[in-house]
Amino acid sequence: MTKKTFSPPPIVYISLFLLLFGFAYRWFSQNQSQPNPFNSVSILPRNTTSSISTGEKILITENLTPDKQAGVEAYAKGDWKEAIAKLQSSLQQNPNDPEARIYLNNAKIGNSKALKIAVSIPIGSNLNIAQEILRGAAQAQDEVNNSGGINGIPIKLVIADDQNKPDIAAQVATEFTNDNTIIAVMGHNFSEAANAAAEIYQKEGLVAVFPTSGNVENDNKYIKRVSSSTVSEAKALAKYAKTKNLTKIAICADSTDRSSRSIQNEFTDSWQKNGGQVAKTTCDFASKDFTPQLIMQQIIAEGADGILLRPNINRIEDATSIAQANQGKLQLMGSSTMYTQKTLDVRKDASGMVVSAIWHPDFNPRNLFGKNAEKLWNGPVSWRTATSYDSMQVIIAGLKQNPNFTRDGLQQFISKQDFLIEGVTGTLKFKPSGERDDENQMILLKVHPANSLTGYDFAPL
Repeated sequence: MTKKTFSPPPIVYISLFLLLFGFAYRWFSQNQSQPNPFNSVSILPRNTTSSISTGEKILITENLTPDKQAGVEAYAKGDWKEAIAKLQSSLQQNPNDPEARIYLNNAKIGNSKALKIAVSIPIGSNLNIAQEILRGAAQAQDEVNNSGGINGIPIKLVIADDQNKPDIAAQVATEFTNDNTIIAVMGHNFSEAANAAAEIYQKEGLVAVFPTSGNVENDNKYIKRVSSSTVSEAKALAKYAKTKNLTKIAICADSTDRSSRSIQNEFTDSWQKNGGQVAKTTCDFASKDFTPQLIMQQIIAEGADGILLRPNINRIEDATSIAQANQGKLQLMGSSTMYTQKTLDVRKDASGMVVSAIWHPDFNPRNLFGKNAEKLWNGPVSWRTATSYDSMQVIIAGLKQNPNFTRDGLQQFISKQDFLIEGVTGTLKFKPSGERDDENQMILLKVHPANSLTGYDFAPL
């Protein structure tokens, strides 16, 4: 008689398989969610288009070299020697790349102790401005690390792309505050994005120094602004218009941007107090019916003899379209937003435009920052690079006086009433609101013919 063996029913095998598969999937998911050991900043959820990196991913793909790609791949693996070699090679080919320089500095640190500062820039919406800001941060990092760091500890920079969008800026700010190794933030660019992020920095207690945001909510003890105030810009431009004997100014602004509205209101107030008139023609860059040619016809018909351009950072082309429609008929003026290559790109239509600024390389020849920057980046840099560099100097000064390198210690030091440093853009001190005290530090620049790529450049008046 043959002995029968027992065989479990098929359902048992199926159940065991599903159970083992479930354990395996859970283990895999948990391990995948662990932070990269070479980048303690968690990456934003996949349903956003923003990204964060210390060197393990490329955020700026323009003029990408094979060596930069190889360097970033080596960085992600923790192969610091290879990352350094490839990134150095890439910079020899493209010395104007601030992302590669930051990644190189970070690779030299490797896994060693570092002071981590985050930088948020609008790569996805305005690459030129993003790189201008990033160059200031990279140059400051370069100088500090090459001189031995802060109390012997180097700076590691974290780069994020907030696309100048408030919702993404808020998510980036949340990532920064949640990473307790980040001691401070430099950025954001667009005022609306900066305000969205500022609320989170205030709530979570993280210092942020804004290099270019012209109008940010006051009464936030964790926010400092290095950029010029809208009041100072408006007063400087109104004073210039008076010296040119202008009588009626048309203002082109953006109704959706608080910084744009602020300059419009403050210029109007200052201009009218000095006897000037403001044209009634509506010139709103945010309007669906914005038509430069028609608006110019209305401005001229009203008898205006000057135009003030104050777009938000994402609508500079709309402002230059007004300049093109003007065809040199009326005196053009612009806020610091117009101090950009995009203005020079319209060539003769921008000639004679006067813009406000906080810095220009020729304004103070004794200051070596401009020359050092031109040597490092193989070309001249903008005011945004200067204010970004100064924003880093504020943080660096605070860290030097904060031996424990705490967020609260940094905030307390740079918020002292007597806090003051000499930056490349002038004296850096802040009002209790966090706004820069920039009295008498504004300069005016004029677009004039020059030996440059476009045939025009900005020069101090």
